[in-house]
Amino acid sequence: MSDVFSRVTILDIARALNITAATVSRALNDHPSIRESTKQIVRLTADKLNYQPNKIASSLRLGKSKIIGVIIPSAEISFFGSVVHGIEKIANQHGYNLLIYQSNEQYESEKKGIQTFLQSQVDGVLASISKETIDLEHFATIRKRNVPLILFDRTSDELGVSSVVVDDYHGAFEATRHLVAQGCTRIAHIAGQQHVGIFRQRLNGYVDALKSCNLPVDDALIVHGNVSIESGNRCMKQLLDLPSTPDGVFAVEDFSALGAMQTIKAAGLEMPYDIAVIGFANEAFGEYLTPSLSTVNQQTVQMGELAAELFFEMSRTGY
Repeated sequence: MSDVFSRVTILDIARALNITAATVSRALNDHPSIRESTKQIVRLTADKLNYQPNKIASSLRLGKSKIIGVIIPSAEISFFGSVVHGIEKIANQHGYNLLIYQSNEQYESEKKGIQTFLQSQVDGVLASISKETIDLEHFATIRKRNVPLILFDRTSDELGVSSVVVDDYHGAFEATRHLVAQGCTRIAHIAGQQHVGIFRQRLNGYVDALKSCNLPVDDALIVHGNVSIESGNRCMKQLLDLPSTPDGVFAVEDFSALGAMQTIKAAGLEMPYDIAVIGFANEAFGEYLTPSLSTVNQQTVQMGELAAELFFEMSRTGY
């Protein structure tokens, strides 16, 4: 029974072909000193014996795990799934695999994920910071270990590391100007947590867009949520309770926008005639809503590709 389930090694292939283990190893790694005919027979024999490379041993020998750790706030948000798709595409082209961990927007879970990555000896970490995280010491630990760290979407200037982001300020500015172009003059903003840089930039873009259009910035029209459907519902109810309700809403991201749309519909109001809504992120569900959700496209797959390419560039240059 044990023979059936034992692992096939390079030595087994060498015995089957009556050649040295070193020749088998070079052939499997496409070494230029090995004839093509030898490479072919070694590969055929390896397939016949169901040989699987020992990646752990290879990692120890090369000093690389060929694994990138990717930490995302939530796998339920299609935005992050699309970013991971872009990362994986580039990683696979370089023969790398991903170890993915979701923080579920929790600081302690995020710390555990980083610890798992370091214990697994990943070659680099690509991360988007959870909205609960304020203390960044666990990310600083990655740098102290000389492991490349790249942030995407939710980043922090405090860490002094490379990052890949869209221009959140400009996106928010243009989204607000779009509502103005639709005839809105009393535009509200459902904001996110302001310790998160991208949410702060979106608020700034909204404010400056109003000023550029000579529209007043009314603090009553800026309501702070926690970036969720429930939060969008709650914030929109607060806005509808104002003596003078908004005729346009710029939501910090699409889940808040969805919650706002649900509340507007429940109040018997029509979109975009009574209140126009625009979000940020271009989540997949937006086009299936009635009416469809206008939103800012963050080019998520490209963001992931750029983050991965940045990692490989840092690896080549020694960052």
